[in-house]
Amino acid sequence: MELASKYDPQDVESKWYQYWLDNKLFSSKPDGREPYTVVIPPPNVTGVLHMGHMLNNTIQDILVRRARMEGKNACWVPGTDHASIATEAKVVNKLAQQGIKKTDLTRDEFLKHAWDWTHEHGGIILKQLRKLGASCDWDRTSFTMDETRSRAVIKVFCDLYNKGLIYRGVRMVNWDPKAQTALSDEEVIYKDEHSKLYYLKYRVVENDVEQVEEANVMHKDEKGYYAVVATTRPETIMGDTAMCINPNDPKNTWLRGKHVIVPLVGREIPVIEDDYVDVEFGTGCLKVTPAHDINDHALGLKHHLETIDIFNDNGTISEAAGMYVGMDRMDVRVKIEQDLKDAGLMEKVEDYNNKVGFSERTNVPIEPKLSTQWFLSMQHFADIALPPVMDDDIQFYPPKYKNTYRHWLENIKDWCISRQLWWGHRIPAYYFQTADGKRDFVVAENADEALKAAQQKNAALKMEDLEQDSDCLDTWFSSWLWPISLFDGIEHPDNEEINYYYPTSDLVTGPDIIFFWVARMIMAGYEYRGKMPFKHVYFTGIVRDKLGRKMSKSLGNSPDPLELIDKYGADGVRMGMMLSAPAGNDILFDESLCEQGRNFNNKIWNAFRLVKGWQVAEAEQPEANTIAVRWFEAKLRQASLEIDDLFSKYRISEALMTVYKLFWDEFSSWYLEMVKPAYGQPIDKKTYDATLGFFENLLKMLHPFMPFITEELWQHIYDRKDGESIMRVKLEIPAPTADDLKLVEDIENVKQIVAGVRTVRNQKNIANKDSLKLQTVSENGFAAYDCVVMKMANLSSIDVVAEKDATAAAFMVGTLEYAVPLGDMIDIAAEIEKQEAQLKHLEGFLAGVMKKLSNERFVANAPEAVVTLERKKQSDSEEKIAALKESIASLKTKA
Repeated sequence: MELASKYDPQDVESKWYQYWLDNKLFSSKPDGREPYTVVIPPPNVTGVLHMGHMLNNTIQDILVRRARMEGKNACWVPGTDHASIATEAKVVNKLAQQGIKKTDLTRDEFLKHAWDWTHEHGGIILKQLRKLGASCDWDRTSFTMDETRSRAVIKVFCDLYNKGLIYRGVRMVNWDPKAQTALSDEEVIYKDEHSKLYYLKYRVVENDVEQVEEANVMHKDEKGYYAVVATTRPETIMGDTAMCINPNDPKNTWLRGKHVIVPLVGREIPVIEDDYVDVEFGTGCLKVTPAHDINDHALGLKHHLETIDIFNDNGTISEAAGMYVGMDRMDVRVKIEQDLKDAGLMEKVEDYNNKVGFSERTNVPIEPKLSTQWFLSMQHFADIALPPVMDDDIQFYPPKYKNTYRHWLENIKDWCISRQLWWGHRIPAYYFQTADGKRDFVVAENADEALKAAQQKNAALKMEDLEQDSDCLDTWFSSWLWPISLFDGIEHPDNEEINYYYPTSDLVTGPDIIFFWVARMIMAGYEYRGKMPFKHVYFTGIVRDKLGRKMSKSLGNSPDPLELIDKYGADGVRMGMMLSAPAGNDILFDESLCEQGRNFNNKIWNAFRLVKGWQVAEAEQPEANTIAVRWFEAKLRQASLEIDDLFSKYRISEALMTVYKLFWDEFSSWYLEMVKPAYGQPIDKKTYDATLGFFENLLKMLHPFMPFITEELWQHIYDRKDGESIMRVKLEIPAPTADDLKLVEDIENVKQIVAGVRTVRNQKNIANKDSLKLQTVSENGFAAYDCVVMKMANLSSIDVVAEKDATAAAFMVGTLEYAVPLGDMIDIAAEIEKQEAQLKHLEGFLAGVMKKLSNERFVANAPEAVVTLERKKQSDSEEKIAALKESIASLKTKA
């Protein structure tokens, strides 16, 4: 195969991805090797690729590809999530466009539409991940609602119910009026809202109103006495069944034992007393609406209050309210404000900032609602899931998320697991009439088992007498089993795959689902396997734009990942993402980083073409090349050790930067220049073979980050057999020795010497083709490397002198002084003028330093490090001034 003159990512990427698929190079089966297992955080089945997916899956692919090259049996399992709320909403919208309402369909008819939608749009995101280079074992692709995963979910529900951990009851839940389903606490996002605080008049029924104590705050108008209640939700007054005051609040003791009338509604309600009321909020009078506030509900139970549910499931006002029936709750808030003002029942309205809970899925304000739901008791799970993380059996990267995790588990609430949806795993509870006519239910894995259990209570029952619960399970109730169910570990807990691949190795996910998913997987892992589901959790940050704003369609700052790949190539985009992606911190994404990635691709490509373009001869290896080869071997070993250490700490972006600098700065800028033959001349075979070997190792180091270009060039280094791939080749580089580290240190000094000569050339406008001499004053500390310096700096000689030439331009490397004699290559008068200007500047700088150091208060009170720095400035300046004076005097003798 001939290598193209320019790198074309599109041609290379499609070719090699198909090659990997054709040769089953991503495939994994249990064998004798150490397993390395990663399960993909399943994206929504109908989702499309966004920048967050790009980051998450790039990191996973880097880890998986690196594990393969370490000789591990890497298994990356892909899959998608059925996403009950999101998918059902999309199907309902699609049907609405066709003039079909969900309520007009049977459950089975609706599910047919949902499956059709899923088959049409599902899996697109997994196909898009292939463009990124994701090396998943696609034969293992799973779906949270496929048969194996579904059976696992139902089996676990039945098991937990039988253990007494799942129960059914009436509780105050978070209700999503748009999706018309209950939500768990974790699915509620609290946002700052600019609201209003409405002060309403609740007229006192009794006529015997009198001041009880001096601190009483009493309200009276022409119609009589009234209490003032401050609320952000006037639309709920139709559900008020009491007003509450704090018994310790002196402002309101005049209301003790009284009754008040709910404004507009006309209902007479009692004034109750409870320490719960915050005396500092509003007027200290609280309207109690037991059906629509969690705290009011608790007061209602405690004080035996009536509960009036004034909302329909869709957020409109119900018949029970008696007014505004059928209106949307938000419209009622506007209307009732005006009605209260018109009736003289509004004391005042103030602007007010508060936090309002929104549905994570539909982004509408949630409604607290009393509802019969299914719950999972969580304290048992919190008890088994907290120690492994706090004791670092499971390690979080970055570890700061341990505190977030601990706080949630220490304040755990029961998990509402039922959803009023049709798309999802239907709850396996079956209702029937007992022999004495009471309604009862059984929980069973299927209808046949349910009938047998129900017949224990009513022998006359037939299958048609059973009615299955209409609710579905929370989507997370399937994904919490993901690391187990992917290997069929629920139904067949002792199968070969679950015993080999579980626990998985690394989980890469966002901290926003630490409660939804990470914690719950840990719980399920210990409950059903008795061990952790994964060893390490790498938390990515949120991808933001370069101004720090969260990416969104409305801002127009969220690029299409596939368009980026088309423009810069997958390797360029992967590198751009990773250069800005420290673990756990938000990513400030800048498209210019993708351009930097593309430029790096071109750099690698051109360096390879340069090396492959050399003529090779069976000649003796020059001494400079021998040193260069030894040095780069040492540099490779040093970098490999550093990269291993960074990967062990999950500092993946730093590992990429290390190999990037190794290739760009050390290999391309220094090593290739050290060994490059003169124009038209061949390179010796020994150096050429070593260079190809270095290139191969560099490609292996780069492969996890940039899989496509590294495969293309690896295939071109030597003739390869069909089916061979860089991803299956082990990267084995020994640790650096003490001699290696000494050589690396020495060459760093050699580089400074070469850089010093090059700086003189630039300052004096001396062409690179013009040979120069180099003087080293008193001693040559790096004489062993003279051949390298002479080649790289184009020197005719390096001489040790007692005193440098009067025309020389000098520079320091450490404590050694070097000088480049310039002779007639410079304008002596101009050089004297230039150096005198430098001398004047330095003398002024030194005077400022000396002024500080002569100030006794500064020396006595400033931190020791600051004083030491000033003394160093003094000695450095004095040294430079002396050198300049000497140089100027010497030049004047030549003038």
